[in-house]
Amino acid sequence: MSRKKSDEAWLTPTQQSAWRAYMGLSLQMTYEMNRQLTEDHGLSLADYSVLVALADSTDGCRQLTGLASEIGWERSRLSHHLTRMCTRGLTERRASNSDGRATDAVITDVGRAALLDASPGHVALVQRLFFAGLSDSDVAVLGDTLGRLKAHVKENGSI
Repeated sequence: MSRKKSDEAWLTPTQQSAWRAYMGLSLQMTYEMNRQLTEDHGLSLADYSVLVALADSTDGCRQLTGLASEIGWERSRLSHHLTRMCTRGLTERRASNSDGRATDAVITDVGRAALLDASPGHVALVQRLFFAGLSDSDVAVLGDTLGRLKAHVKENGSI
């Protein structure tokens, strides 16, 4: 890769080490969670992410634009994925109750049951692979750091 300017910013060795560790962990955890959910429950990690976001809303319903933003997807990706989830009976689409021009995604009883069935195994995997290697104080620091980073990305990112 060639640089255009000699003063162009590059990662410091410490930043590069942290970034590569994050990327490796992110990719490995995504693989492990997707594998476990698919093998044990026939859900993808993407399905699970959508179902969790819908179940966390007060009425099991979210406008597509807000849902896409919450899970970090483009609206078109969410729309295509919801089509597949609707076919499987996990979600439905409805005209928005709050904005007649918008569409809501709604978790169905089938989707809620699938989420409830999959959650214990998913939580056990996250406990075993992610949290078991950390002390309580590590978890507190990590949670604070990740929360600040998420807010920073949300404020400065594209969605």
